[in-house]
Amino acid sequence: MAGSHHDTSTEDEHPKEAAAVTHNAGNHVAAEQKLTGLAILLGAVASIGGFMFGYVSGQISGFFDMTDYASRFGAFDPQTNTYIFSAARQGAIVGLLPAGCLFGSLIAGRIADSLGRRMAISVSATFCCVGNIIEISSTSSWAQYAVGRLVTGFGIGALSVAVPMYQSESAPTILRGVLIACYQLFITLGIWTAEMINYGTHNMESSASWRIPSGLGFLWSLILGVGILFLPESPRFAYRAGREEEARRSIARLAGVDEHSPSVNAQINEIQEKLDEERAGADTKWYEIFTGPKMAYRTILGVVLQAGQQLTGANFFFYYGTTIFKATGLSDSYVTQIILGSVNVGCTFGGLWVVHKCGRRNALMAGAAWMMMCFLVYSFVGHFKLDSVNPANTPQAGNVLIVFSCFFIVAFATTWGPLVWVVTAELYPAKYRAPAMAIATASNWLWNFLMSFFTRFITDAIGYLYGLVFAGCCFFLVLICFFFLVESRGRSLEEIDTMYLLGVNPITSARW
Repeated sequence: MAGSHHDTSTEDEHPKEAAAVTHNAGNHVAAEQKLTGLAILLGAVASIGGFMFGYVSGQISGFFDMTDYASRFGAFDPQTNTYIFSAARQGAIVGLLPAGCLFGSLIAGRIADSLGRRMAISVSATFCCVGNIIEISSTSSWAQYAVGRLVTGFGIGALSVAVPMYQSESAPTILRGVLIACYQLFITLGIWTAEMINYGTHNMESSASWRIPSGLGFLWSLILGVGILFLPESPRFAYRAGREEEARRSIARLAGVDEHSPSVNAQINEIQEKLDEERAGADTKWYEIFTGPKMAYRTILGVVLQAGQQLTGANFFFYYGTTIFKATGLSDSYVTQIILGSVNVGCTFGGLWVVHKCGRRNALMAGAAWMMMCFLVYSFVGHFKLDSVNPANTPQAGNVLIVFSCFFIVAFATTWGPLVWVVTAELYPAKYRAPAMAIATASNWLWNFLMSFFTRFITDAIGYLYGLVFAGCCFFLVLICFFFLVESRGRSLEEIDTMYLLGVNPITSARW
């Protein structure tokens, strides 16, 4: 088993002493690093991948209520003299994006390991461009538009693995959590931007009402695909590819220190030590993400946390928001979507502060508990107090639903939105990072697809009681974080790996 035996006998015989050395080195590295414009630029440009995901997710909800989009891709209902979308057709159009993301995320690790992190991001953005062209050129076939979303999803799924991987491997320790969290911030900005553009075009009677929002997705893909090529390669990938001087130069530039400063030397030594340990074993096989030292624990934890981000129920609001709030009697559900999107963006800025100042464990547990409470109120008020036939008869209940939807988004945007990407990007050692992150992120997209496809069927059957499913999931996520997640704030990637290898107790890990 690769990496299960080391030549470094000192570490084997005295793990606590070796860990102390790693811990002290990590503290020294963080103390010397500075805030640099290059690191901020790297985080911002790479996070456009998140913006693209948020943008295509946020726009589709509004398309279903656009007259031209419905007449082209919906089915005519002679009873109401309008065009409607069946649950199956709406689920397919919405769900093929995360279905494509699932496949894209599964192969992203191999692309990133073979082409490098930067080139993997650029190639993935190209797939998004192709998908956008297929969508915009659709005239009357809903299947063509759905296939365009499938191709776009393939690129976005690959980006969801490659971007956090690139950011985690490149960012200075003092900024790593914030920069990875920017991926989620840009997702929320993408959702908000799509909702604003939808609001501006939804009254147009021509195809411009949906083609303008859809076509702008091409621009974001182009900016990312070209812009990422002007940034440095991940120093950890460069070093492992034999480009030591490039790796040293990148670490120094991103941290704002001299190439031969103690902090750069310490990081290079850490990377080399981990590389030596890995090369002491056999060649890495993909299945070692389950059989490698302490890897089954970490791989399963990452899969559960990424699935958990979906099972909190956040995309229930973003994919079907206009449909949900039309049922509360609002005259313009687009306005409510903008309100929710604005809350999401504003609170994600707060999430950056949480990532930087608070522990990962406590924030995730508090966020899950808060979201559980919100869904309990949402479900019971919606089921027992809202007049679903004539919502105007129960305005107070409708207002409660909107308020607690906002409360939910506050909790999600400050905790589970940004932090899951941070934690999974920190969770794995370098040799397993690409395939382990790929399978963890694939679980996110799998549940994203299942929710986007089946939500209409479920809500048609049980209505607002659907929220109780999400409340139950949030309860279990509190327990999972408490018993299994190690606190990783302020530690180098190599130090986090050491904590898992030593079996540090998650409950007391913040004091380690």
